[in-house]
Amino acid sequence: MKYVQLIFSPTGGTEKTAKLVTSVWSPSVETVDLTNPAADFSTCRIAAEDLVLIALPSYGGRVPSLAAERLTQIQGNGATCVLLCVYGNRAYEDTLIELADIAKKDGFTVAAAISSVAEHSIIHQYASGRPDQEDERQLRAFGTVIFEQFKAGMLNGAPQIPGSRPYKKAGGAGLVPKADTSCNGCGLCAKICPAEAIPQEHLKTADPKKCISCMRCVAKCPQSARKVNRALVSVASLALKKACSKRKEAELFRI
Repeated sequence: MKYVQLIFSPTGGTEKTAKLVTSVWSPSVETVDLTNPAADFSTCRIAAEDLVLIALPSYGGRVPSLAAERLTQIQGNGATCVLLCVYGNRAYEDTLIELADIAKKDGFTVAAAISSVAEHSIIHQYASGRPDQEDERQLRAFGTVIFEQFKAGMLNGAPQIPGSRPYKKAGGAGLVPKADTSCNGCGLCAKICPAEAIPQEHLKTADPKKCISCMRCVAKCPQSARKVNRALVSVASLALKKACSKRKEAELFRI
């Protein structure tokens, strides 16, 4: 038996949240990085006796298409699965129910689900500094409840997971980052892009058909050269102000 976390976390917020949940499971939790474009996820071995966390951010109320594509390569083999959806304090809408459908199709037994908040990957003023101490307390508590029920053989059944079918319409890439004159051509952005949307021969641009607006290149650029259109960010910020202003707490869904 082993403990595994399958994580899609371009800017690190989802990864931090996931590790708070699994930190109480075992000193040894295997991590599969779903943002790695070079990985062969079909080689990931999951056994029926394992406990698995699938963690990803909500993109416009849906599962990121790239994460969904990579998850379908992994066979669950009946393993007990916990879902984790991380969002920027607006709403996660159909993300959890869609993730549950994907996990079940892959052969996982979905036993619990968690929603939690992390700093918005584009508009950083929303949920700034989260997960914070209160989030950490809640997530560790959720992880403990899940672990104790799993060890006791009580983590089973089908939890009531919020969301609607058919899912809401998925949005497009939206904001595509570009590099300014401070770019020194180091090529890191191209190497770490989960969608391989940045060509090595044209580092200052990104393919809008491939870009998923995950903002990893913006967050990781050592020169802070990659940016999104400020005017568009301002418009988006105003549009989200009402929905994002009230603090939302983590939720646990289980039988």
